[in-house]
Amino acid sequence: MAYKIEKTDEQWREELDADQYSVLREAATERPWTGELLDESRAGTYACAACGAELFKSGTKFDSGCGWPSFYESVNPDAVQLIDDNSLGMTRTEVRCANCGSHLGHVFPDGFGTPTGDRYCMNSISLDFKAAE
Repeated sequence: MAYKIEKTDEQWREELDADQYSVLREAATERPWTGELLDESRAGTYACAACGAELFKSGTKFDSGCGWPSFYESVNPDAVQLIDDNSLGMTRTEVRCANCGSHLGHVFPDGFGTPTGDRYCMNSISLDFKAAE
């Protein structure tokens, strides 16, 4: 897929720190319960840490108990790209930023009690939070 923002690996490495690069560009996962945005409860928006594209609104964030920030839907269906992920011996759905292709996390159909039934399980390090003014 062609993304609006295309950069070389070298350019991404210059812009992202080592941990961000590992998650955003190599699909690593941060350790559960360690992300800075896990307990963020202010009103605002969550954007891609690599390119700044708006991804989630605070009103869709919920405590899923999984150790990563969870949302029940993205700001719009075109904000994220969903990709089948059959790594690690299981079938999951990877979530990438539709603007730059950076790895954000995975979405699962176990967001019980949410309006969509989905749980977008995102790495904190893949997101930037901007508080509402």
